[in-house]
Amino acid sequence: MNSAARSAAAHPAVWLVLVAAAGTFALTMGTRQTMGLFLGDLNTATGVGIANVSLAFAVGQLCWGITQPVAGAIADRHGAAPMLLLGCALVAVGTFVTPWMGGTLGLIVAIGLLAAGGAGMAGPSVLMAAVARLVPESRRGIATAVVSAGGSIGQFVMAPLAGALIAGLGWMTAMQVLGLLVLLALPAAWVLRARPAASPTAGLGAAGTSAHPLPVGQALRQAWALPSYRLLAAGFFTCGFHVAFIATHLPGVVASCVLPTEVAAWSLALIGLFNIFGSFFAGWAIARWRSKRLLSALYGSRALAVALFLLAPKTELTFLVFAAVIGFTYLSTVPPTVALVAKLQGATYVATLFGFVMLAHQVGGFLGAWLGGKAFDWTGSYGWMWYADIALALLAAAVNWPIREQRLRPRLVAATA
Repeated sequence: MNSAARSAAAHPAVWLVLVAAAGTFALTMGTRQTMGLFLGDLNTATGVGIANVSLAFAVGQLCWGITQPVAGAIADRHGAAPMLLLGCALVAVGTFVTPWMGGTLGLIVAIGLLAAGGAGMAGPSVLMAAVARLVPESRRGIATAVVSAGGSIGQFVMAPLAGALIAGLGWMTAMQVLGLLVLLALPAAWVLRARPAASPTAGLGAAGTSAHPLPVGQALRQAWALPSYRLLAAGFFTCGFHVAFIATHLPGVVASCVLPTEVAAWSLALIGLFNIFGSFFAGWAIARWRSKRLLSALYGSRALAVALFLLAPKTELTFLVFAAVIGFTYLSTVPPTVALVAKLQGATYVATLFGFVMLAHQVGGFLGAWLGGKAFDWTGSYGWMWYADIALALLAAAVNWPIREQRLRPRLVAATA
């Protein structure tokens, strides 16, 4: 049996890879996205104030982003399994012990460091890189879309489940049950355990001879030296700003329009539902169109959607339609972003390099959530945040356009280096 046949035999079936990766993302992301339902109860139980409880969630935004490039670098060297095992365990522990935290520092450790950091270790940078290695190149577009959609399915399923658990068991037990549910993702580490290998292009010299791939630090420096990589990260920063602002403050916008709370709940649910459709559309589209053009179109459509939302009367139907449109573009930016990272630098260090792009996303997310509250405190409305949202979306559409979308052969380390 030749090496290619042995490799194919060692790899699990594509459908099993996708179930493992999407299921892990559904459980970790779904748990994180339900934590807002516990904010009031945490505030009542600890007495530290909404601002300090929110600080723990804000730290979690950054920690989720910071851990991904680190976890990606380890996964690129040792495989996805160690990171997935550790990440799922930390999410479970952090979520389980949160009800016992009595102060701000304890909440920051449990929510912001343990749970969010664990979710970053078992997050999209590690999962999508593992899928990219285990799925044929012709299917990678739709495969990354399936994984991205997994996070949306988790949000769509776990939120009502958490509500039912809170009503039936109380908030403390409900949160601990959610933590235990994350442990269901542990078997995915075995499915996605394949060790990384040099990509077909990364280990060959100009004449097709084998050579050693770049060390991860040098690969990162080389990627950052590319204007296209920096432009891609800048656009994804804007994506994080949008996602965090809307997820955090859309209920407040609904309340300021004197509409019932149910409108906010259904709006968030529609964002999760239509994000599934958008993710699959992106996976289908990147096999037919250039990824940078797709990203420009997605960011531009966000700007248009926000502008039309501001002009429209603020009725229940307006919010629901707006949520559906925004949901379609919510995480559909992930598959083309992953595809561009792989095209720019090859698949060898895609987890590490996408992890740093995701870090830019989370910095934007921190600012979107934090500045949304500040803007409301200063002005009594979210108007200026919507204007900033439009401006940043247009800027993201513009910066993705000049990206050089072509596979760039990484420089190889000389044998004597």
